[in-house]
Amino acid sequence: MVSDVYFPRINGVSTSIATFRRSLRALGTRCTLVAPDYESPGAEPERDVRRVPARRVPLDPEDRLMRGRSLLRTLEQIDHRDVDLVHVQTPFLAHRDGVRYARRCGLPVVETYHTHFEEYFHHYLPWLPRGCLRAATRVLSRRQCNALDALIVPSPAMRDVLLGYGVERPIEVLPTGLDLGQFQDGDGARFRRAHGIAADRPVLVVVSRVAHEKNLDFLVEVTERLRQEFPDVLLVIAGEGPARPHLQSLVARLGLGRNVLFVGYLQRGVELNDCYRAGDVFVFASRSETQGLVLLEALALGVPVVALAELGTRSILEPGRGAIAAPGEVAGFAAEVSALLHEPARRAAMSAAATGFAREWESVAVARRLNAFYAALSAAAGADARIR
Repeated sequence: MVSDVYFPRINGVSTSIATFRRSLRALGTRCTLVAPDYESPGAEPERDVRRVPARRVPLDPEDRLMRGRSLLRTLEQIDHRDVDLVHVQTPFLAHRDGVRYARRCGLPVVETYHTHFEEYFHHYLPWLPRGCLRAATRVLSRRQCNALDALIVPSPAMRDVLLGYGVERPIEVLPTGLDLGQFQDGDGARFRRAHGIAADRPVLVVVSRVAHEKNLDFLVEVTERLRQEFPDVLLVIAGEGPARPHLQSLVARLGLGRNVLFVGYLQRGVELNDCYRAGDVFVFASRSETQGLVLLEALALGVPVVALAELGTRSILEPGRGAIAAPGEVAGFAAEVSALLHEPARRAAMSAAATGFAREWESVAVARRLNAFYAALSAAAGADARIR
């Protein structure tokens, strides 16, 4: 695998890579990852991870840009005779050099299209016409995707997007699974005590990168509306990102200082699970998710979900499975949350349904499908080589 991002950088791509690598290893598949070096003090070397020297990205303290020559040199140090396939995870330097390495070595190359960039770039390049950015994103995505042997997408909706771009390569729908062992425990009362939150206070939780494309403004506005009915309602935002100063200004402007709590990044496992479990409802409003893994994490911990059914989240927001697909305007979304806050018995029933649904996304089962996909692609490449 080759990626422009990995832990300690926290986001959905890092989580997906780590989950698949653990599950593939459990199935006996060796997976070497090439990713940036974040120069994290005290970080322990990770098995089968090769770090590439990288430099900081201006105005983006979380990310690193791998040095091009170093990336290609690192890839070329891997004996291609021990490699069956190259799996690219991001469309930047990892794509460029991952495809170059694969072609030089006669290896098949597949890429996972994790991010709906068409709904992403305008938040960071607002001075450019949105229509032009959309058109450029579609052209670049089509060109990159058609340079591969095959693609993986986490949801049917994302497959349809790429087909609409004119992508002609085979596309496999393969969502990131859940390592259910990581979502067995969680103590919401402990989280509430740690943050001075009363046991009977209505709490909404969102776990998300605090970025403009995540539509967190919408949830703040939902909280403002709910405050009219539940004066002590609290929205807990777990995550960090470039939109935090903007959100804090919005919270101050709306007078919601007592109703919104920013807790930053939380350690995966105990701390994050406690946060999920502290919520009466998990809320999510992103319109650009290709899957929405945090919804599954909340469901696995038995927390009812209210979210927008946009793009990849549609396949998770199934009726009767612990989640509600809410209207896309503030009043309607708030009404769905309000109804749940008034009905503890309904929340309990949704909680029971949620954990059962989450079990259907178990990560090793999904990794078996990925292994089969790898095998078919490698076999096809071998057949082509014999024909030539």
